[in-house]
Amino acid sequence: MATVAATSQEPDATEVERLRSFGEQAAVNGTTLRALVVHHLTLTRAAWPTGTTGAARVLGAVQLAVEALCEGYERAQQLAVREQEAARREFIDDLLYGRGESVFLAERAERFGLRFSHAHAVAVAEGPAPYTEGDPVPRRVESAVNSRFGERSILLTTKDGRLICISPGDQQDVLTYFAKQAYAATDGGRAAIGRPHPGAGGVVHSYQEALQALDVASRIGLDDPVLYAAGLLVYPVLTRDRQAMADLVRTTLGPLLKARGGPEHYLATLTAYFDAGCVTTQAARHLSLSVRALTYRLERIHQLTGADPTDPRHRYTLQTAVIGARILDWPAKGS
Repeated sequence: MATVAATSQEPDATEVERLRSFGEQAAVNGTTLRALVVHHLTLTRAAWPTGTTGAARVLGAVQLAVEALCEGYERAQQLAVREQEAARREFIDDLLYGRGESVFLAERAERFGLRFSHAHAVAVAEGPAPYTEGDPVPRRVESAVNSRFGERSILLTTKDGRLICISPGDQQDVLTYFAKQAYAATDGGRAAIGRPHPGAGGVVHSYQEALQALDVASRIGLDDPVLYAAGLLVYPVLTRDRQAMADLVRTTLGPLLKARGGPEHYLATLTAYFDAGCVTTQAARHLSLSVRALTYRLERIHQLTGADPTDPRHRYTLQTAVIGARILDWPAKGS
């Protein structure tokens, strides 16, 4: 400071970097930024050159020094945040992919508020665009959930462009609220909620159930904004043996390939008919057809396939085959 007062030369780059390093080490040691600045200003007062006329220059040097200390302090904080986020991301990847030993995973989970002694459930939301941590949409959803429920054993993150919420299994209201907030924030996206399961493996199971529910909904055209894996269990059961399902689809619906114009409008007719509870007037209204036109299509399906959609004995086979066709994307992906 005496040199600055006498020569008007500010601290050089080496001195400034030494101050940054000092500020960085102070942050690592747990010193608060306020304590660091107060400490520096106390020393400044003790070392203030007496009888100097270059007070403005000295104050400029003090400002430069304080700025360097704060830059170093912030540098350490940013590094700590990046390291914490990297550890959080690594934990989430290991958790949702089922990697790592369960005991070690459970120890890491407690740092993020999860206790595997309880069952957990996972909700997954997707929108028209992929999302990453820090994007406005995930921040908005996280803020809404935390404002409503606090951070009580809830982990919110992103994975593969989707929004993820992990919550204790007995707090379904958290996941339902998350799903509704995600639907609003993603401008009409869709969310799926897996069933509660115990342990670290239970989180993986619930996560996969939610992903599967989203996939099934996309394939069969469900338009519900919030899907519950528990209500869609029949679909994985039906497709567990994909070869058997493919054989059923080909055998039952294959004759529709010979129809003029292809099988698509007959598949749409069957879908609407079954979705309407086999009520012809409702199905016809959904397809913008007359009841007579719908009835003709049903009769034509009977002629081509040998299965009568209006006969309860044939209805289950036809409906199962139609579901299978939608899941397998038949006939677009092979006949």
